[in-house]
Amino acid sequence: MKKVTDQIIQMDFSEEMKNSYRDYAMSVIVARALPDVRDGLKPVQRRILYSMIELGLEPSKPHRKSARIVGDTMGKYHPHGDSSIYDALVRMTEDYSLSVPLVDGHGNFGSIDGDGAAAMRYTEARLSNGAMALLDHLEKGLIEFAPNFDDSEKEPTVLPAMIPNLLINGTTGIAVGMATNIPPHNPDEVIDGVIAYMDNPNITVQRLMDYIPAPDFPTGGTIINQGDIAALYETGEGKIRIRSKVEIENGENGRKNIVITEIPYTIAGNKTKLVEGLATLMKDKVFDEIFDIRDESSKEGIRVVIEVKKDRDLDNLLNGLYKKTSMEDTYTANLLAVKEQQPIVFNLKNIIEEFVNFQVELYTKEYDYLLDKAIKRLEIVGGLIKATDVIDLIIEVLRGSSSIKQAKSCLMEGNIEGIKFKSTQSEKEAATFDFTERQAEAILTMQLSKLIGLEILKLHEENSSLVSSIEEYKKILGDTKELYKIIKSRLREYKKLFHTPRKTMLANATSTEYVEEVKIEDIYILIDRFGYTKSIDVGSYTRASEESLKEFVHIVQMKNTDRLCVFTAEGNMYQVKAESIPKCKIKDKGILIHTLCKLDKETVILYTSFEQLFESQLLFTTKGGFIKQVSGVEFETNRSQISATKLEDKDVVIAINLLSAHEVLAGNLKVIILTEKGLSLGFPLSEVSELKKTSRGVKAITLEKNDTISFAIALNQNEESFIYNDKTLSVKKVRNRKRGDKGQKATL
Repeated sequence: MKKVTDQIIQMDFSEEMKNSYRDYAMSVIVARALPDVRDGLKPVQRRILYSMIELGLEPSKPHRKSARIVGDTMGKYHPHGDSSIYDALVRMTEDYSLSVPLVDGHGNFGSIDGDGAAAMRYTEARLSNGAMALLDHLEKGLIEFAPNFDDSEKEPTVLPAMIPNLLINGTTGIAVGMATNIPPHNPDEVIDGVIAYMDNPNITVQRLMDYIPAPDFPTGGTIINQGDIAALYETGEGKIRIRSKVEIENGENGRKNIVITEIPYTIAGNKTKLVEGLATLMKDKVFDEIFDIRDESSKEGIRVVIEVKKDRDLDNLLNGLYKKTSMEDTYTANLLAVKEQQPIVFNLKNIIEEFVNFQVELYTKEYDYLLDKAIKRLEIVGGLIKATDVIDLIIEVLRGSSSIKQAKSCLMEGNIEGIKFKSTQSEKEAATFDFTERQAEAILTMQLSKLIGLEILKLHEENSSLVSSIEEYKKILGDTKELYKIIKSRLREYKKLFHTPRKTMLANATSTEYVEEVKIEDIYILIDRFGYTKSIDVGSYTRASEESLKEFVHIVQMKNTDRLCVFTAEGNMYQVKAESIPKCKIKDKGILIHTLCKLDKETVILYTSFEQLFESQLLFTTKGGFIKQVSGVEFETNRSQISATKLEDKDVVIAINLLSAHEVLAGNLKVIILTEKGLSLGFPLSEVSELKKTSRGVKAITLEKNDTISFAIALNQNEESFIYNDKTLSVKKVRNRKRGDKGQKATL
């Protein structure tokens, strides 16, 4: 008896994981998620179509229950669950997903709005003409068959596709570590491109784009980055920007209507998402210009009406809608497909080249099949013609034979042993018979009606026709140009069958920023001692009690289109748009100013509106003893943060006084400086130079060792007092001297 340890297989865990994951990944890539470059189908699609042709569901036959189709597909070829099979079947019916639908659905198969299909037991399906272009000639042995998952059936490894389905219908799929996203194209353009390649195999991608200028989506719309398509077709990867197609109509009461008639392909099967998104934006008043939204779509087509308020800028509104809704979307294309069990990113020419090579292989096999069939039939027809000339002798052989085998032996080898003849002459002539086996079998099964003169004439005509056909087949198989003529001729027939005018328009459009139409009004910004910030309208402010307003240490009046400017002791200025500050009730908490402008741990020393800042002079005083005037114009910027002043190492701004330009020009302002050690100094503002914000400033006061400025203010000469540390101080107690002098002991 073996020990347990003898049955244990030692292996490296990481190596086993790597091998197992690789096997799994390749199985998903090749056997489930990605299409074959030749027929453009993923395995589940191919198996569904093959199951349907086995069930006899040609376009001329009645529809069959989808549940039966799904059951056959799952039981015979695709054991991965009925829901995935039915989902694939449903997609192949969607004329808003595929340029040429492969399945003709009967019943509720969903809609472009996003409605789901009914359960498979309620719907029926059959093959479409598009599917027959992939399945025709299946019986001619043009493609290989492989065992199914349990070796009980044979399934095709690829369908004998006679149209470039990969480009016409496109595909999408997510594998392991890779994904494919091939957009659909116009059948006429793709077939013209294939023919152009066959006429000139050295054709460039740029030249091919004369025939295939861009994808053509079943939902229409407009590709607005036509200039980027060339890079997509050259590399196999790129982005396509698709925009809804709109019309402007006159509405009621002088209003205008924006009517969406075509939508981006990216939301095909989910139009409701677009309508709901528009309704949400209207409800949230993101677009104040919108009066109403209605979905008037029907079987005749898409019609989503956006009713616009009177005298509004339609172009500006459209720019906003394109930016903030799925009326404009991006399709990320990746031309990835499987070739010989390997996933490869193709460019446009490579895909067409692979299709043409596949067609050459298929048509060669087809004409080999036709040639072989014609040669075999010619052999039989020749034997029947020959037999009609000696039909009396053949009848004598048949009547004199005791078995079919004996008669057949005589016809093929002239073996007359055991056969009774009426005369020696007949016996001698019968001994010369040398029909082939096929001819002998045809003679033995020939009906007597074939002996009618007219039937014999038909045999001679068929013989001549077969000889002519064999010569033609040999000519086609012996000359690639002749083979190309046949392929192109059949492609032109399919072009007529699937003729579709281009739906997606092409343009090169630049994105224009949406300028929001805002009603300008006054607001108040309230900031409490903890930094919680909110905005309220004028009505709420005037109704607020003095007691409730006392808790706010900073109150800034400004317009709702203005910006709140925040200056910090660390020498920075931050800007917050008024629209970014939450609108609250007086009792609401608001949001921290540090969150609105990312102050981190900086100390705020001034709040002001930009409008007031722009019209003012700022008096900067630093703890280290520097002072300067800066015009508010210096701080005009769109950036959310800038440096407001230059500081020495370890120095900070101790005060920023906001002065009106009128006061500064009048020359009646004086500056008062107080230090930590109780010194004071007063001097005229005119002694402080106006400098750039990037400068350090000039000396405000000569400080004693280890002393720093603790307070600075600019006052009108007529003012008699000021507030310092919640105390009212007399201006007269501050001695007037020159800027930069030493301070004197303040008797405050």
